[in-house]
Amino acid sequence: MATVHECIDPTIRAFVEAQHLFFVATAPSGSTGHVNVSPKGIAGSFLVIDERTVAYVDITASGAETVAHLRENGRITLMFCAFEGAPNIVRLHGTGRVVSLYDDEFEGLVGRFAERRGARAVIVVSVDRVSDSCGYGVPRFDHVGERELLPQFMDRKGPDGQADYRRRKNRVSLDGRPAFDDDPV
Repeated sequence: MATVHECIDPTIRAFVEAQHLFFVATAPSGSTGHVNVSPKGIAGSFLVIDERTVAYVDITASGAETVAHLRENGRITLMFCAFEGAPNIVRLHGTGRVVSLYDDEFEGLVGRFAERRGARAVIVVSVDRVSDSCGYGVPRFDHVGERELLPQFMDRKGPDGQADYRRRKNRVSLDGRPAFDDDPV
């Protein structure tokens, strides 16, 4: 049985900030379309802003399901699992919004992150439910290091190459919904 917390208290904050990996779940509105779960874990790309707000850098990649779903309905859950140390799972349920690299608010937000290469947006989540549970069924793994591949790949492309990549791969979701269509054509 999960324990529901009033907010992201110092203990929860310390736990989520210590995890090397978290998962983002979103879904389209209605009964059609695919539920999406995306792993995230590039060091320096997640931030607890306050006891009810978290954010992460949305790096240009091959899909844009989270962006499509958030723009459609805002529903989002972030899940953090302890793969090292004591077992624990924390879920942050809330409403997310996409702050695109073309939005006025973007520079102020993205500047707060240590890793931002290839950023197409910052996902900001207003958290309305914080819970944790035992995590007894989660296996233990040793963290051996970061994969620098995605930020380096996007860095090599440069701003124009990233925009071209997004125009080719991020304009619509796999269900055909509008996704990251912010780049000028």
